[in-house]
Amino acid sequence: MKPIAYAGEPGAFAEDAVLVAFGDVERLAVGSFRDVFDAVAAGRAGAGMLPVENLLNGTVRETYDLLLEHDLAVVGEVVVPVRLCLAALPGQTLDDIGRVYSHVQALGQAEAFLRTRPWTTLTTYNTAGAGKLIRAAGERGAAAVLSPRAAALFELEVLAEDIQGAADNRTRFLIVARPAQAPEVAAAISVPASDAPRRTTLVFAVRNEPGTLLAALRAFAERGVNLSKLESR
Repeated sequence: MKPIAYAGEPGAFAEDAVLVAFGDVERLAVGSFRDVFDAVAAGRAGAGMLPVENLLNGTVRETYDLLLEHDLAVVGEVVVPVRLCLAALPGQTLDDIGRVYSHVQALGQAEAFLRTRPWTTLTTYNTAGAGKLIRAAGERGAAAVLSPRAAALFELEVLAEDIQGAADNRTRFLIVARPAQAPEVAAAISVPASDAPRRTTLVFAVRNEPGTLLAALRAFAERGVNLSKLESR
């Protein structure tokens, strides 16, 4: 199978999700969620790994929007625990830090910790990318919110551990593939099969009239179909 695409740098949580789902397979790191979809649609990647929901920050809306734009199949999902740390170039303390870099989702998940000091927070395209930026620039006085694995990959010193807002913080990822390759990709997923009912994702539109949404949802209720999530776009 061709590489599995994910957005970010080595050490990103999306790469963790690839390792959980497929093992130590060939991986393709790209710059954005859209690039993941494009790589899969163009056949440069056999499948793509995309975050869709975080316990603390909720829905990753960009992923839903891109699913609507592309003719790709959702073939599986994987849930990855999210542990965040604050890390910087070695030889510094928390008092030396004035700027904190990370992806907007990670900054939100660590908001309670970050509010304890008057730091300037700056967004980057990826959590691991924040660590890469600091290491490449040799930037002192700056720290990154990222995973402990990413901190180690970029040889950063951890200044604070487990700064996420909940001990059981986790992110749900979707695995997407071209419809023709979906059976092959599904067979390659190494996550043990769950006894839980299968999930199905549906997209539908209703007229802008009173009661149309109620009528649509009643169809599920009358057939005993439970809805675990309803997202309006």
